[in-house]
Amino acid sequence: MFRQLREDIHSVFARDPAARNFLEVLTNYPGLHALVAHRLSHWLWNRNLKWLARSISTLFRWLTGIEIHPGARIGRRFFIDHGMGVVIGETAEVGDDVTLYQGVTLGGTSWNKGKRHPTLGDGVIVGAGAKILGPFNVGAGAKIGSNAVITKEVPPGATVVGIPGKIVKRTDPDVEEPPIFDPERREAIRQKFGFDAYGVSQDMPDPVARSMQAMLDHMHAVDQRIERMCATLRKLDASYRDGQMPELRDEDFADILADVDSCCPPVEATNEHQAAPKRSSSRSSSDNR
Repeated sequence: MFRQLREDIHSVFARDPAARNFLEVLTNYPGLHALVAHRLSHWLWNRNLKWLARSISTLFRWLTGIEIHPGARIGRRFFIDHGMGVVIGETAEVGDDVTLYQGVTLGGTSWNKGKRHPTLGDGVIVGAGAKILGPFNVGAGAKIGSNAVITKEVPPGATVVGIPGKIVKRTDPDVEEPPIFDPERREAIRQKFGFDAYGVSQDMPDPVARSMQAMLDHMHAVDQRIERMCATLRKLDASYRDGQMPELRDEDFADILADVDSCCPPVEATNEHQAAPKRSSSRSSSDNR
């Protein structure tokens, strides 16, 4: 027991730079207190002393703000940082080296008996306020973003964010396909609007931005195909005249661009603003001479 307690304390030093010494961790970390109490209550639960186990769990819930059901199975070097509001259900299973932050819920979505809560693999990190609901696996090494709501299985090594949770990073990133669009046309549109709507990488994509990117790339492909069709029609019939597409005018986007510039000024404007004090100071120094 004392060997396991020492291991739990060392895990706090490994994952919390604010921890200063052994006594401080032992006396001032509610996550450690809740974990020690759970190990006792779980031992009682497995020996059919369920009322006493639940009573100890309830007492330490009052003392620490962390509720861990005595039936939950928790591995080695488990660390709860800050801890207030953490809830771990009866059939939850937690692997080794798992880290939870405040407000995390490992909950269920069913009132039926049996497995109702998630299983966390080794090395999982769950951010503050995240909710993992249901009897599924969260793979080893996965990371759950703060306030995410997870209701389906997470593969090992993935990073999941949002409501509902979306995978934004995998251990093996998707292979980037060769572009089917004209890069020069895409750059022209970026310059026209004054911002890059495609600032998405393969290893950390934004799901909404990727959806917009797919639609815009499809529009580019359709536009190019229509241009080729019109060129063919002009070759077949000299009298054929295609209509001009309406142009994008700067004044149509003046209000939007003004709002963007107010919060995120262009790089050129920022550089000029920083250079202005230098010029004024140089002029004043020359006047003094």
